[in-house]
Amino acid sequence: MPALTPLELMAAHHHSEQLTFPTGARLFQRGHHADAIYAICRGLVDVIDESGTVVLSRQGELISYQDILWRDGRYRTEAVARTPVEVLRLDRLSFLNLLHNHPTLAVKLLGQQHDRLREQRANGTLCY
Repeated sequence: MPALTPLELMAAHHHSEQLTFPTGARLFQRGHHADAIYAICRGLVDVIDESGTVVLSRQGELISYQDILWRDGRYRTEAVARTPVEVLRLDRLSFLNLLHNHPTLAVKLLGQQHDRLREQRANGTLCY
């Protein structure tokens, strides 16, 4: 039996909430309390950092997990729907429980981050 993807793990969690946003809607805002993680089920989301750098996030990706895991409890970025999107939202404590019960999820998130860094390096948007 193949391992579940992060999106499938979140979808199976009894506290996950499915939300839809129209194009241009803000999923979360920089500086606000980081209380949840989001998984993109459908659509495209722009994740914008303090400098204005935009990272495009796609179906199957989790966003905001860095902020709820080890930051000061605030979103460092904002997320804006580039297209109509469907996301799963999972509160911080439920996500931490999910990580505890499925430790391979952390490895998958590291893989997602690695892929993102390789993509940024390849297209010249990553500076050292």
